[in-house]
Amino acid sequence: MSLNNTPNSDRIHIGIFGKTNSGKSSIINAITSQNLSIISEIKGTTTDPVQKAMELLPLGPVVLIDTPGIDDNSELGKQRIEKTYKMLNKTDIALVVVDGSIGLTKEDKTLIDKIKNENIPYLIVLNKMDKVDKLYNLENSIWVSSKTKENIDALKNKIASFNKQDINPKQIIGDKLSPNDLVLLVVPIDSSAPKGRLILPQQQTIRDVLDSGASALITRDTELEITLKNLHQKPKVVITDSQAFSYVKNIVPSDIYLTSFSILFARYKGDLTEAIKAVKAVDNLNDGDKILISEGCTHHRQCEDIGTVKIPNWLKNHIHKEIQIDFTSGADFPSNLSKYKVVIHCGACTLNEKEMKHRIKICQEQNVPITNYGIFIAYTQNILKRSIEIFPEYYNML
Repeated sequence: MSLNNTPNSDRIHIGIFGKTNSGKSSIINAITSQNLSIISEIKGTTTDPVQKAMELLPLGPVVLIDTPGIDDNSELGKQRIEKTYKMLNKTDIALVVVDGSIGLTKEDKTLIDKIKNENIPYLIVLNKMDKVDKLYNLENSIWVSSKTKENIDALKNKIASFNKQDINPKQIIGDKLSPNDLVLLVVPIDSSAPKGRLILPQQQTIRDVLDSGASALITRDTELEITLKNLHQKPKVVITDSQAFSYVKNIVPSDIYLTSFSILFARYKGDLTEAIKAVKAVDNLNDGDKILISEGCTHHRQCEDIGTVKIPNWLKNHIHKEIQIDFTSGADFPSNLSKYKVVIHCGACTLNEKEMKHRIKICQEQNVPITNYGIFIAYTQNILKRSIEIFPEYYNML
């Protein structure tokens, strides 16, 4: 994906669900006017969830998720159904495709109940209207024909009617800025920095600053001090990579707000209240306890990797205990967390809000505290209070 495209994590995720041969793939091809999904009369053509980023007018940038059928009772089919239901964890809008010539089945009703339980906006798409003599009404539904394309435009307008602001009304930092404010971003360039580009949270934060009418200035940590001296306008806030907190906090004057990209994303996609409360749980760890360090993306591990090297070292120096650490990345987040005392999660820049909130919910249901990289680093560097001063609604928690 081009760096100029909307990141998948900021796109509305539209999950297409239903029984085999209900016409899920045909519906995707019809609403996109492209042959994105393979169509066949043979049941089970879609064997794994397939995600495709695209522009879907008039809604805008979306990710379409084509899923396997929910009625395959074979041993392999059960695994496919499990993968299908996991896609609900990242779905912002669900389309339940039903073969209109057959009507709602028990599998469809079970799926709809699960969608309702997750509070996901949904629409029942009654497909194959070209094969039905008399159309019937179902609540929250629309009739279409993926074959003749009848009512496909109406379906797209129905999808677009789901208000994007209701799905994710948040801003990364823009709601704390005024037009013409200056924001200074500190971006260390070390062995773990990607060549020739900025990492995703840095890119997204810059765009959010610009959208607010403020100005963004970027510097390395090594030039931070001279940059501050050369400025004619005092920054409203300095945003740094969390790994540089211990260095940056000694340079930025106390009358300038200071926070990190990871903390901003804990508020943007996660639960900052939970992350602040949970971080104190690391003080109660004992020898032999086990924690989980989890990242939303998969990347090549460097020798100074933050998740597998730096955070474990900071934790050891903070509590002086011999603990056990498990690591997960990408989609690999365990459903059973009973063996863990604490979960420390990345900023989730590659996950959409729905999936990050689902991970937090799993932890809360199992009474496992879950905190965030930035909050953890700020806490162990004795800078947590200062790092959330710009958010007074959370500062009062401390």
